[in-house]
Amino acid sequence: MKRGYRFVGWIVGFVTLAALPALGQKQDYAKSVPAEYRVGGFALGCQAYSFNRFTFVEAVDKTRETGCRVMEMYPGQKFSPDNPAVLNWDSPPELIEAAKKKLDEAGVKLVAIGSIGGIGKSEAETRKVFEFAKKMGILTIAGEPVEGSFEMIDKLCNEYGIPFAIHNHPKRENDPNYKYWNPDYILECCKGRSPMIGACADTGHWMRSGLKPVECLKKLEGHIISMHIKDLNEFGPKAHDVPFGTGQADMKGILDELRRQKFDGVMSMEYEYNWDNNVPEMKMCVEFVRAYGTSAAAPAGEKTAKKDAKPAAGAKKSAAKRTGAKKKAAP
Repeated sequence: MKRGYRFVGWIVGFVTLAALPALGQKQDYAKSVPAEYRVGGFALGCQAYSFNRFTFVEAVDKTRETGCRVMEMYPGQKFSPDNPAVLNWDSPPELIEAAKKKLDEAGVKLVAIGSIGGIGKSEAETRKVFEFAKKMGILTIAGEPVEGSFEMIDKLCNEYGIPFAIHNHPKRENDPNYKYWNPDYILECCKGRSPMIGACADTGHWMRSGLKPVECLKKLEGHIISMHIKDLNEFGPKAHDVPFGTGQADMKGILDELRRQKFDGVMSMEYEYNWDNNVPEMKMCVEFVRAYGTSAAAPAGEKTAKKDAKPAAGAKKSAAKRTGAKKKAAP
């Protein structure tokens, strides 16, 4: 019997390893996010922080309402209106299983978690994040690590087959020690690391830092693992989100550059405005990407899948009718 158990254990271990990327290789997102889950050829979804005034369960439903089928969760969100427990790596097994069941029922794929501030303080705590990601089927972890932790995080990335994307918040005038806002610094962090360490490119926070998104994307070519994709009404710290193509980000230029780089990673809309009712504007963002993907200029293989959700009625309402809402700090 012991030999039999040993053989079964070897087979299970082999199958598990075979399902993970090879050492030092990024996820194969083309296989992990099938065409029917994409919009305009991109793995476009919602960052659940867009719905931070609601619960995880409600965020899943709102993601489908926007027309997307992939989602990035954030740590700290309550599970449901009936269960105020927070869903994260400290959650009990039954809550994790309930979350997976909700995602399956809704037809939504959980592809990322972020942004995790201060990750990397200890290997034991960081390992808990990777274990949680593995249980949830998460493809990418995004965050802003503490200084001196990249070697340990890189090791865990390769052990679990899950890449880590360095997220950028806006430049902090009163905190010169905060450097993740600068794509040049993120490149420094990636030097000497495996391809499992890269960038989570937040286009909106670049704009709040006075940086042009297309130029930043070009700097980070070959290192972009995931995105928090946004269009803002202006450059500067007081800017707010607007539907794609109506702001100053140059959304077509962004998508052109991503296509040129053959970017195939997770692309999360993080809409940090009109918090109580931002789904209509997020639908407009989805329609913009869908229209881009189905344009005559789109190469073969990048056209929208037939199973892409259709844009909801009213998605083309004028942006001028939207009311201003108070902004809230990003994760």
